[in-house]
Amino acid sequence: MRDPVASRLPNRKAKEVFQRIRLKGTISKQELQEATGYTISTLTRLLEELVELRFIEETGFGESTGGRRPTLYRIRADYGYVLGLDISRATSRIVLCDMHLNKLDSVIWPMNSRSTPEHLIDAAVAAAKAMLAKHHIQHGDVLGIGIGAVGPLDRHAGMIFDPQGFPAEGWMSIPICRILNERLALPVYLDNGANTALLGEYWSDPVHRSDHMLYVHVGVGIRSAVMVGGKIAHGAFDMEGAVGQMIIQSDGAAPISGKGNYGAWESYVTTHALVRTAVSQIKRGRESRMCGMVEDVEQLTYAHLEQAYAEGDPLAREIYLNAAASFGIGLANLLNILHPEIVILGGPIAGHIDCFYDDGIRIAIQNTYYYPEYQVKFLKSRLQDDAVAIGAASMVIQQLSI
Repeated sequence: MRDPVASRLPNRKAKEVFQRIRLKGTISKQELQEATGYTISTLTRLLEELVELRFIEETGFGESTGGRRPTLYRIRADYGYVLGLDISRATSRIVLCDMHLNKLDSVIWPMNSRSTPEHLIDAAVAAAKAMLAKHHIQHGDVLGIGIGAVGPLDRHAGMIFDPQGFPAEGWMSIPICRILNERLALPVYLDNGANTALLGEYWSDPVHRSDHMLYVHVGVGIRSAVMVGGKIAHGAFDMEGAVGQMIIQSDGAAPISGKGNYGAWESYVTTHALVRTAVSQIKRGRESRMCGMVEDVEQLTYAHLEQAYAEGDPLAREIYLNAAASFGIGLANLLNILHPEIVILGGPIAGHIDCFYDDGIRIAIQNTYYYPEYQVKFLKSRLQDDAVAIGAASMVIQQLSI
């Protein structure tokens, strides 16, 4: 059965022109000819067809190179709308976007012991319908919904298997795509959240776009995604959190959850690891603002550590800097293997704590082979907490070019 989104564009050449326009943002017919090799007459026919179908629109004129100023084309923001659902451990969210991936609306839920698959799906369906009604969007104008979820999962079968660290039970072999398709009567696409986050960053920032990118999210776990040749690199099995099991110290720290490798990357730099370190240090007699935030040190949470850091607490800063050293070693391992042009760092630790971000990068560069000949650009996540959901929405638009 042909994909209902992919079938909206009439043929392969129209799909290529659409994709070229989407990549460029605004583009002239001459630029399209140089990019595609199609004749001017073929491009004229294709552009007229895409304008008539309301996929694209004329948007002014470019600079003259000696004759008439060229007409510029762009994707119509209002051709259709897409939904993106982020299913993560701490919070989940759904966004409504236009064809330019402008966020029109969103709903966020904290994940807790009540966040079973049934509860979250009910909430997502209700939120999707409410957002469409609020913005007066007809069902036929919605292309579909993309999902970025914590793995392991099977994106082809549309299944979420048994994600670790979820606060609610029941997340075992959930046919999430089939369920949402039945509930919303829309095409549904699934990938792991790190991959969709990287897609979101790729499409939202054309200035820093590269065909070779690495995305690393540091929070409850460590999630990563790799883009090679402008495409997400998928392994034989989607285990986005497996990078956290990279061993950076032989016979090192015990695994956080009791499962996994000793000395694994995530045992040093995730929120749980940092809280574990804070509790241990305070029990040893270290003074900290965190002591006055809870009656029992075992009640400390990551929010307390982050607050203490913001208030200038020396112990909190020390914990982040020590974690940054471990983070930099793991990041250097990835750089030495993958050699991306751009690295995007996101999540509540890498994306929000400046000393962690700066020191982690410094140590990664120090341990990167071929530096300075090999130069990599580091960026903080532009979309921040919306990256997974907006990237999931972008998957739907991408189907038009397939």
